[in-house]
Amino acid sequence: MSNIAVAEKQWFGHPRGLATCFFTEMWERFSYYGMRALLILYMVAPVDKGGLAFSTEKGASIYGWYTMGVYAMSVPGGWVADKLLGLYRSVLLGGIIIAAGHFMMAYPSLPTFYAGLISIVIGTGLLKPNVSGIVGTLYSKEDVRRDAGFSIFYMGINLGAFIAPLICGPLGQRINWHYGFGAAGVGMTLGVIQYVLGKKHIAPGLARHEKDEVDERAAERAEGRSSSFTREEWRRISVIAILFFFSMLFWGAFEQAGSSLNLFADRLTRLSFLQWNFPSTLFQSVQPAFVIIFSPIFAWLWLRMGRHEPSSPTKFGFGLFFVGLSFLLLVPGAALAQSQGIKVSPMWLIGVYLLQTFGELCLSPVGLSMVTKLAPPRIVGLMLGVFFLSISFGNKLGGYCAGFFDRLPLPKLFGAVAGTTLTAAFILFLLVKPIRKLMGGVH
Repeated sequence: MSNIAVAEKQWFGHPRGLATCFFTEMWERFSYYGMRALLILYMVAPVDKGGLAFSTEKGASIYGWYTMGVYAMSVPGGWVADKLLGLYRSVLLGGIIIAAGHFMMAYPSLPTFYAGLISIVIGTGLLKPNVSGIVGTLYSKEDVRRDAGFSIFYMGINLGAFIAPLICGPLGQRINWHYGFGAAGVGMTLGVIQYVLGKKHIAPGLARHEKDEVDERAAERAEGRSSSFTREEWRRISVIAILFFFSMLFWGAFEQAGSSLNLFADRLTRLSFLQWNFPSTLFQSVQPAFVIIFSPIFAWLWLRMGRHEPSSPTKFGFGLFFVGLSFLLLVPGAALAQSQGIKVSPMWLIGVYLLQTFGELCLSPVGLSMVTKLAPPRIVGLMLGVFFLSISFGNKLGGYCAGFFDRLPLPKLFGAVAGTTLTAAFILFLLVKPIRKLMGGVH
């Protein structure tokens, strides 16, 4: 651990700035998942129920384009941070634009609905990759706490995702859709306020990051090296490119939680428990609740395994395996619902979300940490944007699949998703050894 890390204020054994990033991301995810829980249901709801009366195919298409855009903008957002605004100002501006977008959606009109979606896309592109980049700056390259720090940061993501449907969901479904969208805007506003107040805690990491960039450029001039990447750097960048494809397939399945699985919950799942009728959006809290429960267990497991801990590519493979298994589990539940015309037990979806949680914990926090370790310091923001681009394409793929919800038998649809991801997991397991060679010692 570096002397700088020891001197900085601590938060659960980590730099105090991690708390600032944790709560910024928590409130940003609160706003995102609160609105996401309502989005497709609002679009397909009839006009007399306050909705837009879109067809399922049209609603799923818009949902897919929106969730794709949210992550696709991470690439220009990372470039803006690297070349123009810096990490801190990019996150601040992004949070302000996101809040404005949610408040636009709180006003009931079609123009403000689309304007709000576009604003959230732009704002998230600025905030999402760069707040992760700030987490990376809190640790030196030699600091063994980095992976654990990203796991704690990931808990913030899921805490926001867990709380949001419990507040925004009932507000939207039971009272008024636009109240739910407005509540998401309030959450992002709180995130911006605490981010500004916590600036002093992330300043040491930002200063260290800027120094690393200056030192890297100075070394290139002193040694007569060009600004192009070394062979080792290109190998490591190629690993990010390879895992990009498998990450895309994972998120294409996983992100159907807000589209096809949300529709399955609303239309084909029994929404009662012990005489209590609950809104279907509450299912959106199940998965993040599982993440909060199992994150410490997975973190303990990786530490317990020591030198036998699986490599990052292996964890990616397990992520694909579990998400494929989740859709395989849902095939008989979907067949039961469609063949007998009944609403099935909530336990089908709970089982799906449990397996998907295992997959998420194997892949997502590991991916963020891996990119910050593999990417050259001067393009960390851009490379994080590229990693989020894989989520972007996956989201669009998931929205495309959800468009078949009313057109294909659901066992066939969910079975195709299961078959694709399980096959991808098998291929990735075969590629682990050559990928590890390209990583050049990075685990």
